[in-house]
Amino acid sequence: MNVLLLGSGGREHALAWKLAQSPLLGRLYAVPGNPGIAEHATCFDVPLDDHDAIVTLCGAQKIDFVIVGPEAPLVDGIADRLISEGLPVFGPRRVAAQLEGSKLFTKELCKAHGIPTAAFGRFTQVEAARAFIRQQGAPIVLKADGLMAGKGVIVAMTVDEALDGVDEVFAMGGEGTEILIEEFLEGEEVSFFCLVDGETVLPFGSAQDHKRAYDGDRGPNTGGMGAYSPAPVFTADIERRTLHDIIRPTARALADAASAYRGVLFAGLMITREGPKLIEYNVRFGDPECQVLMLRMDSDILPLLHAVATGRLEDQPVPFKPEAAITVVMAARGYPGAYQKGTRIAGIGAAEQVPGVKVFHAGTKRAGTELVANGGRVLNVTAIGANVAEARERAYDAIALIDWPDGFCRSDIAWRALGGEPT
Repeated sequence: MNVLLLGSGGREHALAWKLAQSPLLGRLYAVPGNPGIAEHATCFDVPLDDHDAIVTLCGAQKIDFVIVGPEAPLVDGIADRLISEGLPVFGPRRVAAQLEGSKLFTKELCKAHGIPTAAFGRFTQVEAARAFIRQQGAPIVLKADGLMAGKGVIVAMTVDEALDGVDEVFAMGGEGTEILIEEFLEGEEVSFFCLVDGETVLPFGSAQDHKRAYDGDRGPNTGGMGAYSPAPVFTADIERRTLHDIIRPTARALADAASAYRGVLFAGLMITREGPKLIEYNVRFGDPECQVLMLRMDSDILPLLHAVATGRLEDQPVPFKPEAAITVVMAARGYPGAYQKGTRIAGIGAAEQVPGVKVFHAGTKRAGTELVANGGRVLNVTAIGANVAEARERAYDAIALIDWPDGFCRSDIAWRALGGEPT
């Protein structure tokens, strides 16, 4: 089977690494890819928004199956276009992708179908939003509608902070945006993944990530500075309730509306005193959660993803290794603000000599014979171990061997899982 993988980040490198292990794989291609993905695939420098060029490439390379990594092409309708050309696609069509493309779409779906989530208001005017905040009080959460790469959210602990944040959130969304103002949910956050083929819902593991840039869960929100799997707080009972109350009603609602969901459904959850509540949906694997899931998965991923795309998913458990996995993001200094590109990176080979370690490329490129940084989140140092403590020790041992003075990482990834306190 010839496969085309769309994307260029750490999530896509992890998928390429796992796909390359499949005996069913013929040739693996990637658009646009990165130096890590290029170790497993032939990469083509084609823009992800150039649907015509992607269709042409599929024909030229005799592609049998397309896997879409990031959310933006899905929201932009790449699955619809490829399916119209007769290609099976792992990833939802445009309408179902609105689960991530529009927070308001998801909130209204939850409201209509009794899916537990935070109470909310929606606003297009600054003064109306501020009046709602004064009425509700704080803490409170402000979100810009649309795709924001994990950064369009302000968690305001005081009314004054929330009032000041209204202009900022409207600006994040751009001209004509609508914003959500939500009830603040207390509890522990979890990422839960399910494969959905329109009807069948198959659990695909849990993880917990760290959104804040700096140790102690301080600093601005990012796309994610690290993750670990499985999530200790996500018990069998919590999983059962999440499937019954949140995931399956969502899949049914979309199928009933003739917009059946096919792909991975990523639920960001808050485990509250009342039980799990939905924070948001994403329509792709998490990044960096995908990296730890791929290390733990103990079976061939290619036939599973193809079964999702073709509506042939079976309701049977996905085999995962009993070990724990952790990934630590190495980012360019200054991220998530301004940062420098083109800084030299060395030592990845030495890092991967640490038992159980794999380094996934997230934002790198080749400059002659050298590997250089080409983004904010640049490397995902990922390790598997008998438990979270061993996996974490291996990951940080590997980081110590990477020669990149212009990078930084958090030193406290997985502190919750180890029963400690943020540093």
